[in-house]
Amino acid sequence: MELTEDLIKILLATIRDVLPIITLIVGFQLLVLRQPIPHLRRLVVGGIYVVIGLSLFLAGLEKALFPLGKIMAAQLSDPFFVYGTNELITVADWKAYGWVYLFAAMIGFATTVAEPSLIAVAYKAHEVSAGTISQWGLRITVALGVAFGISLGTFRIVTGTPLYMYILAGYIIVIIQTLFAPKSIIALAYDSGGVTTSTVTVPLVAALGLGLSATVPGRNPAIDGFGLIAFASLFPIIAVMGYAQLMHCLSLRSTKKMERRNAL
Repeated sequence: MELTEDLIKILLATIRDVLPIITLIVGFQLLVLRQPIPHLRRLVVGGIYVVIGLSLFLAGLEKALFPLGKIMAAQLSDPFFVYGTNELITVADWKAYGWVYLFAAMIGFATTVAEPSLIAVAYKAHEVSAGTISQWGLRITVALGVAFGISLGTFRIVTGTPLYMYILAGYIIVIIQTLFAPKSIIALAYDSGGVTTSTVTVPLVAALGLGLSATVPGRNPAIDGFGLIAFASLFPIIAVMGYAQLMHCLSLRSTKKMERRNAL
């Protein structure tokens, strides 16, 4: 009974959130463009599928993935699991949190691969590039960037180092990469950093950061618990442009080898 009530609440909330988008599109189509809505029946059915799918997706996150993320963060950072003792630990040893870094990388990779926003961007990138940009290639590259970023973010929480140092250094790398990366990939790389912070990734990453900062000695959740999402946005940009630069260099090297062979 409780589950049914929660599903109904989520369904009504989803309808409330989607309704302004539908109103805007229909309003522009009828009042501004003054054109009939094409394939009306198909659009209505598709809209119903979207609302139901989003509702079930959000319910699954709330009932399963969110609690699981909090439990895993609490268990992995429990002093007895980390240090093997129940004695009071006042200073965190960053070398003892290896499992936390690994879990952060894995959860960052898994949530990014499943991110609907990234799937949509990868599909469109594959479509407009006539197949030269692989959907799975882009998704895996972005997911690896997020995995590294989230893992580094948990390291920052454990060590207590200032967030701005990592972000400043990261964007310096991004600026340098932007100057040398192929122009065709720059905009896609920046968009790839934005789409990672969406429905699946944000709640789990936020739960991980808050849970970790609440259990690591000397950390304050209000100060240290946030910031992981910034890592999830920054490092995919570096990963995508780095991958493009690597492929560009390999392509140039292959071309030079072919020219040498032809010259001989």
